Amino acid sequence: QVQFVESGGGLVQPGGSLRLSCVYSGSIVSHLAMGWYRQAPGKQRELVAVITGGGGTTNYADSVKGRFTISRDSAKNTVYLQMNSLKPEDTAVYYCQGAPPYGSWGQGTQVTVSS
Repeated sequence: QVQFVESGGGLVQPGGSLRLSCVYSGSIVSHLAMGWYRQAPGKQRELVAVITGGGGTTNYADSVKGRFTISRDSAKNTVYLQMNSLKPEDTAVYYCQGAPPYGSWGQGTQVTVSS
């Protein structure tokens, strides 16, 4: 059974930084490309960052390129999202999942960017 548990969200001022973590279970996930997704109130869920199974290639949505960095530590079954220069429009619930999604979604972690 595949599970994803996200953490690290919180309230931060514009220009600040946060580091999100996602611990996953299920051996198959170690071989999957992984993504960080976000969903803001009243908006559809969007994919913001992807990392390949081996961790060698990453891709980002234009809205976060140059500010967010996705990484993974397969030994720890963990995917990270380092978020810098945060903007109010980054406010959302952030989720990790396979890319494309695989199995059930976790509960996500809330990120709020506000002064």
